[in-house]
Formats: sequence, C-alpha cells, structure tokens
Amino acid sequence: MGQIDLEGLEFYAYHGHYPVEKVVGNKFILNVSIQTDCAKAGQSDQLEDALNYQEAYELIKDEMAIKSDLLEHVATRIVDRLYASFTSIQHASVKVSKMNPPMGGQIEKVSVTISR
Repeated sequence: MGQIDLEGLEFYAYHGHYPVEKVVGNKFILNVSIQTDCAKAGQSDQLEDALNYQEAYELIKDEMAIKSDLLEHVATRIVDRLYASFTSIQHASVKVSKMNPPMGGQIEKVSVTISR
C-alpha cells in the first residue's frame, strides 16, 4: 500500500452560499490524499502501472471550475470523481479550504474534509 498526497493545490473559484461569492470568487487551497497499491509501479518504474496524479490533478481542477454553494458538495464531487476514474483507490481524503471567507471578521480559512 502507498499514499499519494497532492498538497497545496491552489484555485480561484466561485463556491459559496452568498451571491457575492458567486460573482467575486475566492482563493481555495486543497489537500488530497489517495491510498493505493504502489507495488507494481515501484517495481516497474512505468507510469501505466501507477495512479497518474497528473490526471488526478486535472479532474480536481475540472471540479473546482463548477460553481457550488457548499464546500461539502465540492469535496464530495472530487472524491466521487477520483473513485470513478481510478479503480485502484483504497481510500481517499479531500480537504477544501476557503481562504479569508466573508464571515464578518478576520479568519484565515474555513475547511471541509471528506474521506471515503
């Protein structure tokens, strides 16, 4: 078993409940962990034997481009797409952080993590 971590993925996107968030947008930081069998890739040194994390990044990027009201919805869609695209996944976790959310005070970020 192995773990692939995509850390600090940064996107500017339009997720949020309030109308202004859908227009102005915000910065989001994602951390994604994927547990998968890395034994074959570890022996062969061939990309076709590995979970291609470039492809994983591209599907995450696609999902971040779709507007959502809730971070829970964004994170769930990403987990769903990962499982649909990579049959070798044993466990996946997606943390979506909205930076400086409009909450009426100073707050660095709010985050939601979905694991399956």
